[in-house]
Amino acid sequence: MSSSLRTSGLLTALAGLPGERLAVGTIMAALQDRAYALLVVLLGLPNCLPMPPPIPLVCGFVLAFVALQMLMGRRIPWLPQALLKRSIGKPELSRAIGRALPALTWLERFSKPRLTMLGGSYAVPILGLVILVLALGLIVAAPFIGQIPLGLAVCLVGLGLVERDGVLIIVGAVFGAAGLLLSAGFAYAIFSGIQELFF
Repeated sequence: MSSSLRTSGLLTALAGLPGERLAVGTIMAALQDRAYALLVVLLGLPNCLPMPPPIPLVCGFVLAFVALQMLMGRRIPWLPQALLKRSIGKPELSRAIGRALPALTWLERFSKPRLTMLGGSYAVPILGLVILVLALGLIVAAPFIGQIPLGLAVCLVGLGLVERDGVLIIVGAVFGAAGLLLSAGFAYAIFSGIQELFF
């Protein structure tokens, strides 16, 4: 896929790939060097809405796996063969992308290459650490709504990577910090409740 395509264009091109079903490996090959950024966006999107368990948990674990590879400096993410062979139905993929496109195109109106050093190859390991922290937050987020700020943060960081917009990455990090504070408060409330119950 052309490196000049924006996020919405990349997702639309994905939906237009031939076949009734798309293997994860086919999607990865199409994304090429932008696979990290789009994976981050795709894993963040489901968490931008109230979602029941275990969706945030699964997204968080996969996102952590991707973030660790960014930390290690891998140019293209590695996924197990069993996962690469799994396929996604074209109607389901098109429906999910259709729901995401209005918000993405709205964000793209304000996004442009800025502070590009934050989206450069040297910054990828640092962003991997940021995404790893957000992924761990997703894993322990409060059910149904606790993951929403973290999902938004993950999407914004991913969009910033695709659009080479450092300002968007910074805004995503700020959302992430707020989401982590909420998750920490939720965890503290549970821990305090258990202490009062048993001690």
